[in-house]
Amino acid sequence: MIKQRICIVGDGLSGLMTAVVLAKVPGIEVNLIAKKGSKNVDKRTTAISDTNFKFVNQNIASLGQKLFWPSKKIELFYETSKDSINFLNLNDVNSNLMYVFENDKVKSVLLKEITRNKIKLIRKDLKNLDKLKKYDLIILCIGGQSKIYDNITKTRSIKKDYKEIAITGYVKHNYKTLNTSQFFLKEGPLAILPFSKNYFSFVWSVKRSFFVNNSKKITALVKNKIVESLKNKEDITISNIQSYPISLHLRRQYHQKNVLILGEGLHTIHPVAGQGFNLVLRDIKKLKEIIKYYTSLGISLENSYMLYDFYKSRKPENTIMSLGVDATHSFFKQNKYLDPLKEILVKNIKNNEKLKKFSKIISNRGLSL
Repeated sequence: MIKQRICIVGDGLSGLMTAVVLAKVPGIEVNLIAKKGSKNVDKRTTAISDTNFKFVNQNIASLGQKLFWPSKKIELFYETSKDSINFLNLNDVNSNLMYVFENDKVKSVLLKEITRNKIKLIRKDLKNLDKLKKYDLIILCIGGQSKIYDNITKTRSIKKDYKEIAITGYVKHNYKTLNTSQFFLKEGPLAILPFSKNYFSFVWSVKRSFFVNNSKKITALVKNKIVESLKNKEDITISNIQSYPISLHLRRQYHQKNVLILGEGLHTIHPVAGQGFNLVLRDIKKLKEIIKYYTSLGISLENSYMLYDFYKSRKPENTIMSLGVDATHSFFKQNKYLDPLKEILVKNIKNNEKLKKFSKIISNRGLSL
C-alpha cells in the first residue's frame, strides 16, 4: 500500500488531537507544522461529553482517566430580581455526563504521542500554502483569525460580534461538595467546572463595557460573584485569570481542493454551553472514518470526494448546534420586558422529564443520534 501524506498545520489542542488520531489510520503518514518558538502553555480547561471522552480514550490510551475529572451531575440556575432558580438538574447514576481536563496537561501528553507515533514535527512560520504541494491532504488548525483562510474560502461566513468578554481562571477551594454548574446571571453566564478535588475552573461571559469599566478590580468581582452564586462563604483563591473576546463565526465553505479547515477556524461559538471542542472532536471522528474508508479502497485523497463527503456529513450538525447555542444565549440575556415571562418558563422546565432526557442526549451526542 502506497502511503498517503497528510500535513496538519497548528499545534493547538485541535491540531495535536487531529494529528495523533489520523496517524493511526493504516496507509497514512502525518506531518505536523507548528510556529517557531511556539509554547505549549494553555492554562485553561475544556469540558467534553461522555461519548467524546470514549472516542479520545479509544484512540489515545496514553491520556488515561486520571487527566479527566468526571461529572455525574450538572446544575443550571437562573438569577431573577429576587432569588436564583435551580431550574434544571441533569444526573446519571450509571455513567458520567461530562469530563473536564486541563488543556496544558493533555497537550503535553499529545506531544509525547507525536514523538511515539513518529509523526514528523516541523517548526516553521507559514505565511501561505505554496510549499505544501507535496501533501495529499492539508488540514488547517490555526485558530479563527489567520489570513491564510482568505485564499481558501470565498463564501461569506456567518458572523456575530457578541460584544462580550469571557473571563476564565482557576479557583482553589475547600468545599465538601461541588457540582458542575451553569449560572445565568444578570451580568452574563457563569460556568463552574470542577477538574480536581480542590480546584475548579470558571468561565464568566460579561459585556465588553462591564469588563472595561471594572478591569482594575476584575479579580475581586469574580471572587465575590462565585462566592455569591455558590452560596458558600468559605475562602477561595483565584489564579490564572485570562480574558478573550467572544464571537460567533461559522464558515459555510469547509475546503478548497485538498485543503480542509478544522477547529476554531471552522466554527467559533459562545462558551455558554461548552460545546465548542465537542464539535471539534466529532469533526475529527468523522474525518477519520471517511479517510479510513477512502484509503481502504486505494483511492487518492487528493483527487477524491473525501472532503466533500466530510462537508456534507458535518455541516448540518455544526450549524444547528452553533445557532442553537446562540439562541440559548440570547434567551437568557437580561431583558426587562421578557424577564417576567422567562421566569415562568424557567420554573416550568424544572419538572419536565422529557426535556431533561433530551438535553442529556444532545449534550452527550450532539445531533449524531
